[in-house]
Amino acid sequence: MAVNSPLPIASELKPVAGVEIGFAEAGIKKPNRKDVLVMKLAPTATVAGVFTLNRFCAAPVQIAKAHLQAAKTSGKPIAALLVNTGNANAGTGELGLSLANQTCSALASQLGVDAAQILPFSTGVILEPLPAAKVIAGLPQAIAGLKADNWYNAAEAIMTTDTQPKAGSRTVTIGGHSVTMTGISKGAGMIKPNMATMLGYLALDAKVAQPVLDELVKHAANHSFNCITIDGDTSTNDSFMLIATGAGTLAISSVEQPEYAQLRDAVTELALFLAQAIVRDGEGATKFMSIIVEEGASVEECRKIAYSIGHSPLVKTAFFASDPNLGRILAAIGYAGVDDLDVSKLNLYLDDVWVAKNGGRNPDYKEEDGQRVMKQSEITVRVRLARGAASATVYTCDLSHDYVSINADYRS
Repeated sequence: MAVNSPLPIASELKPVAGVEIGFAEAGIKKPNRKDVLVMKLAPTATVAGVFTLNRFCAAPVQIAKAHLQAAKTSGKPIAALLVNTGNANAGTGELGLSLANQTCSALASQLGVDAAQILPFSTGVILEPLPAAKVIAGLPQAIAGLKADNWYNAAEAIMTTDTQPKAGSRTVTIGGHSVTMTGISKGAGMIKPNMATMLGYLALDAKVAQPVLDELVKHAANHSFNCITIDGDTSTNDSFMLIATGAGTLAISSVEQPEYAQLRDAVTELALFLAQAIVRDGEGATKFMSIIVEEGASVEECRKIAYSIGHSPLVKTAFFASDPNLGRILAAIGYAGVDDLDVSKLNLYLDDVWVAKNGGRNPDYKEEDGQRVMKQSEITVRVRLARGAASATVYTCDLSHDYVSINADYRS
């Protein structure tokens, strides 16, 4: 069960004009589960994305990146997104590319567009060929069910080891214009910065010029999906897509417009909500932790230290056990790779409890105070470096027995 993350309510997920959603049960890995998703876009839509930095990136990632680039030069906009779960189509070589292209061609034919106007996405088991015939067989069902208020089903259709769907909606007023945005995400394991084994799709009804949207998706990702870690593994398939349908009245053509900053902040807030939902549903997670590193010389070094803490299995297992073995945090800070760090100036806090003072145990620290905080389901670890004004925050979870069980049995 996800940590303090209630199930989304289908009726509260707002339709976004310019997006229609349909799904199918194609039996890709298991019968009787939603595993194919089609998101059909209005011709006015612009699309931008960020993808995994894993050099072994999956076939659909390679194709989606190429199709996005082609759309910028061909004048033919992205017409639909096609997502399957149950199979990652990664580590599949030329065959994987051919199979993914087949699914794009099949959907394009049924929608009356070019194959290059389709963006494919896959998630699931690596090193197994995509059952393209099953995906293609499910397309008529997905297309027949296209409708605007299908976001909850969409969230379910992209799940793998997730224990619950992840989705959210916002309506904001910017420059006198109402903007509706809805997003979904998936992910529970193989999660690390630089994107993770996660998929995220966020649509809004504003009209946003392509260069602006390209900038916006990077900013949103860097402040959300690139700030989470569960187990330190970077996946082959991660993608975060931002869709501006152009169906609303707000139009943004430059990042210099005052409305841009407002839209950027609203999109980033929803993206952060979706990213944190992934951490809250981390495989076997029982605790959600915010790791804040402050007073650094640069954001880069703050992130480096935060990730070092968030990736440490010794830190994460101690949090699972509610054991205030907090020297493990200091060790993780020490090997983070900040070579000129003066640990004699470092201070460490666990929520309101001052644990380490000037590089050593705070004389006033009491073990029972640390244990009190460790028993909470949400915990903040705060590190102050006394080196400057930079800061960074990373979100993570504990590491439990269930994580091992889930990943040991993932293919069965």
